[in-house]
Amino acid sequence: MIIFSLDPGMIIRDMANLPPTEHNTYADIEAAYRCLVETYGVNEEDVILYGQSVGSGPTIDLASRLSRLRAVVLHSPILSGLRVLYPVKRTYWFDIYKNIDKIAFVQCPVLVIHGTADDVVDCSHGKQLWELCVDKYEPLWVKGGNHCDLELYPEYIRHLKKFVSAVEKSTRLQNSTGSITHNVDKHRMSTDCRDQPRASIERPDHSRPSTDFRDKPTSSVDQGEKSKKSVENVGKSTTAVDQPEKARNSIDRFGGMVRTVVLCNINCFKPNGAAEVGKS
Repeated sequence: MIIFSLDPGMIIRDMANLPPTEHNTYADIEAAYRCLVETYGVNEEDVILYGQSVGSGPTIDLASRLSRLRAVVLHSPILSGLRVLYPVKRTYWFDIYKNIDKIAFVQCPVLVIHGTADDVVDCSHGKQLWELCVDKYEPLWVKGGNHCDLELYPEYIRHLKKFVSAVEKSTRLQNSTGSITHNVDKHRMSTDCRDQPRASIERPDHSRPSTDFRDKPTSSVDQGEKSKKSVENVGKSTTAVDQPEKARNSIDRFGGMVRTVVLCNINCFKPNGAAEVGKS
């Protein structure tokens, strides 16, 4: 297991001949990580990233892009660069090291260590980051600890060893029980469950006969036609009645087509005039 640390001192030394930009620090940690993987053959799942103070920015940025990382340690971390100066409530485009927006993308266990008497980066930064972590580990709030002296407290190294041991133990348990494969299978099953609702799409085929019942009111239309014929036999039909009758005949022909494909009730296509004549 490799603990890969990035602290402000490393950033300052590595940027001696480079302009001090946020993106250059991201390139710095990326190059160091690639060296571990490509030159020394270190596996991603064997790496624990350790970021202190400003170094928590590049650390969280890299961790948010590595899905199989073993763990992350944040030592006196910052929410963002601007939030160190002023407790703003939102993230602005010109802010740097936006850890508050990236921490949710870190999927591995995260340990946060912060001193309660930190006069450079307030302890609230570490506490809020810990609250936003996806995989939280028991944090360490060093009582009376400042920004650069946490290593002098006995509980610091004790808690850090406990974290590393817990991560190693959980990995061995996963490898021995095969729980990783089991969890992957569970996730695959959950995606397969999306196919089940397809049956609900076919259900309208079973409910289609219910639309046939809408054709039953056509009998009332036929009765209306019979009564209309009887009225016409008596000789009470007028030219005003003949015009709706022509519209009715065209609607009836269209209605026959509609009923064959079981689309909707023919009554919805009846002209108002035809309806009134039917009632008469």
